[in-house]
Amino acid sequence: MRTLKLASLTTLAAGVMMAGSALADPITIKFSHVVAENTPKGQMAEKFKDLVEQSSVGDRVDVEVYPNSQLYGDDQVLEAMLLGDVQLAAPALSKFQKYTDQLQVFDLPFLFEDMDAVERFQSSETGQKLLTSLESKGLLGLGYLHNGMKQLSASEPLRVPEDAAGKKFRIMTSDVLEAQFEAVDAAPLKKPFSEVFMMLQTQAIDGQENTYSNIYSQNFYEVQPYITESNHGLLDYMVVSSASFWNGLPDDVRPEVEKALDEAVAYGNEIAAQENQEAKQAIIDSGKSEIIELTAEQRQQWVDAMKPVWEQFSDAIGQDVIDAAAASNEG
Repeated sequence: MRTLKLASLTTLAAGVMMAGSALADPITIKFSHVVAENTPKGQMAEKFKDLVEQSSVGDRVDVEVYPNSQLYGDDQVLEAMLLGDVQLAAPALSKFQKYTDQLQVFDLPFLFEDMDAVERFQSSETGQKLLTSLESKGLLGLGYLHNGMKQLSASEPLRVPEDAAGKKFRIMTSDVLEAQFEAVDAAPLKKPFSEVFMMLQTQAIDGQENTYSNIYSQNFYEVQPYITESNHGLLDYMVVSSASFWNGLPDDVRPEVEKALDEAVAYGNEIAAQENQEAKQAIIDSGKSEIIELTAEQRQQWVDAMKPVWEQFSDAIGQDVIDAAAASNEG
């Protein structure tokens, strides 16, 4: 009997030790994104990692950052997140179409006059509600991360809409962006971001749309002789997690991680404009790509050609959401 009791106590002690070890295992947050470390998103991700390490829960949370599509492209990362393979990502807002139509508002061409208007809309009641529009699908928006306004690059000069006719442009997976290029009789192709450079280099496509920081960091300017400064659209991201993971974080851990994320997003947004200006100047200095500045008349031609896309998607997005976004231009 004594031997049996000792064996039972030994087993119980081993179980307690194993349970204690399990509790001590750090919570791993895999942050997957598709761009380079020197972009606003890349720097934001590293800042988040550093802030978590420096926080009071730094010994309980381990952040791993995977840039440049090392784990997943934006087309796969949300499914991977729902499966628990990734805990944090910041896909372009265009990538959420599968889960909600409302976020397509951010893809509408010539909707926002500048980044100040974008900031006003995203911080508004309507903009904040959009963060939770994915929760029924298992995803939770945690904040908006800026990249900036998009420009058009191409193998030939683009000054008026007719210049884009017949040309093939890579786009993100977005019906709005598809309609945007079809409005100027171009041929949009939905392809992963990681394939863009090769497609441009081999002339499988004629052009693409992106911010200056992405055009520079991904070396698109080296294989695109012309960049039209159109500021026709927005390239922003939503920092997102699975609702089950985020809500399942311990009550004393989640506030610290959320604080670090909010600070990192603010940091990324502060440097986004600076990064784009520096990237633009670097492209100019390289002499490899000519930046075309549109006249007011030329730009208006692009607006007139593309703006009908708003009405095309008003039912899916919600006219109230579009109106709230457009009102942000009034300051």
